[in-house]
Amino acid sequence: MLFDFKNITADEGFLREAIEQADIATLSMVLVQLSGDTEILQTIKPYVHGPWNYSVDMPEDLQSDLRERLIALLKDYAETGRALPPPPPVDQIQSMMSACVGEEVPADFVPMMMEELAFHGGDTREISWQSNDARDAASEFKVLIIGAGMSGVLAAIKLKRMGIPFVVIEKNDAVGGTWYENRYPGCGVDTPNHLYSYSFEPDHIWTQFFSKQKELQAYFERTVDRHGLRDNIRFNTEVVSAIYQDVDGSWEVVSRDRSTGEEVKYNVRAVISAVGQLNRPQMPDIKGLSSFKGKVLHTGAWDDKYPLAGKRVAMIGTGASAIQAAPTIAPQVSELHIFQRTPHWIIANRNYHASVTSGKKWVLEHLPFYARWYRFQLFWAFSDAIHNALVVDPNWPHQERSLNARNERFRINLTQYYKDKLGENSELLKKVIPDYPPYGKRMLIDNHWFDMLQRDNVELITEGIDRIEADAIFTKDGARHEVDVIIMATGFAAHKMLWPMDIRGNDGVALRDLWGDDDPRAYLGITVPKFPNFFLLYGPNTHLGHGGSIIFHSECQMRYIAKCLRWLIETGHKEMEVLEAVHDDYNDRCDDAHSKMVWTTGATSNWYRNTKGRVVSNSPWRLVDYWAMTFEPDFNEYKVR
Repeated sequence: MLFDFKNITADEGFLREAIEQADIATLSMVLVQLSGDTEILQTIKPYVHGPWNYSVDMPEDLQSDLRERLIALLKDYAETGRALPPPPPVDQIQSMMSACVGEEVPADFVPMMMEELAFHGGDTREISWQSNDARDAASEFKVLIIGAGMSGVLAAIKLKRMGIPFVVIEKNDAVGGTWYENRYPGCGVDTPNHLYSYSFEPDHIWTQFFSKQKELQAYFERTVDRHGLRDNIRFNTEVVSAIYQDVDGSWEVVSRDRSTGEEVKYNVRAVISAVGQLNRPQMPDIKGLSSFKGKVLHTGAWDDKYPLAGKRVAMIGTGASAIQAAPTIAPQVSELHIFQRTPHWIIANRNYHASVTSGKKWVLEHLPFYARWYRFQLFWAFSDAIHNALVVDPNWPHQERSLNARNERFRINLTQYYKDKLGENSELLKKVIPDYPPYGKRMLIDNHWFDMLQRDNVELITEGIDRIEADAIFTKDGARHEVDVIIMATGFAAHKMLWPMDIRGNDGVALRDLWGDDDPRAYLGITVPKFPNFFLLYGPNTHLGHGGSIIFHSECQMRYIAKCLRWLIETGHKEMEVLEAVHDDYNDRCDDAHSKMVWTTGATSNWYRNTKGRVVSNSPWRLVDYWAMTFEPDFNEYKVR
């Protein structure tokens, strides 16, 4: 990593202003790493109570002293021209990690976190060839990627770096996937975007800590251009079928241009599906919906040309898209009727609506190690710290409302937050406080939801919907709600993975027949028996329900896939297929872990479970466990030829 200390310190006034805007716990790690003074860790320990900037209550005089010491040290580096110190030893790294998040970071997390810190620069998950002749052989090993969303772009970058030829089939006319398709008002990420970005492609120009759709879409567009991927992407084209060829172990993939209907046939050595789980809007089955004469919208297929101003609007659903869209449109519409089936647990984050200051952007880009430590803090905040709160304690006496003592504390704190926001509005409180344990459904971040519910033009309706007529929604109590527009905030058909593509493996076995309508399974969420050289990104049981960035998960999966492809190419094998026993054992362990977790036992419905009650979307594992599972393929778990 190269830093120009003379340039960093050239304008001391600007430097002071930028450092004043930076987070003090993060700055302290920079100071420790540049100075080697580990006593600082003990000095700040009493004042750091969590990974967030607002979790620090350090005295101003101590903050000023640390900032002054750092400025003096930066000037010394500029004057002497000395080199950056080598990365600290592992035990010191662990102490630094613990100090800057306000709690002990266990030793088993350190290797994963050191990889994420990437002090040596570059891509720590890069796959290099182990054979001199491999790159030449790779040029004959063509791969087809389905989808140019977050995971598909990641796969394309990795394959290009390895010199493996590839083509990407994308059904839309632009990259971005979720962030291209979801354009509803207020759409944005609920993971901090300094974490919700590729580890090897940091971006320091985010305007908010939790960015909105257009900014996220622009990030993926820039990334595609930086890596020169556009010529490899076939836009406005969808995969019709992918059929394994028993004769030579190849895959025959048929794509269709969505405008002209023209079909193209590809013959490739491997297929990587990057279509994910959340790309097909789910429409509810409500009696009379087709008779409605007004406008019907879905948050996952938004018509941004349709004006909502002054309209009487119904919103069906109160989940992740509703909590962003409803408060955004409430000031514009004449009436907003929100139909809630089940309330959600909602948490506050002080940074959710905050903008990134110019000084903060500058230190992220220019100050040595700052961006890496900042990303680590976010990683920890959204990592495995709460995982144990989602696991059932069989001896806990209050199973109907919480899972264990820590889950109960979440419930108490969240309930108090609801009361603080709604005051003495007992009728609203009855409607919005869930009767199931925290995290039984996706935890949502407050987007002024409770403020919106108290607007005069907003009504929260908890009575079930009976039917829809030409100009109104009728609830089961007989009430009639006249509306001009119905917005479906009802999520996606997440369990119909790879639908409607026709995917066939060995002996013509159809993946749709193997999985049924809603029971997808895969080893590590990546590979399926009878489907050689067919790999999944964001496959079954890889969605994150307890925290983390889905991009991290995809990077783990893509490293695993890249190592599989490297092994095939370097050994000269044609194909690899996961053993059925390995696949089944993994899924049994997955199901067993889920049987003890909140999404199975939490006494409420959620989109993570299929019609049989099996969790098919979420991963039950800690991030650190999944990172270890996917770090190195065990080729004894595969049939090869």
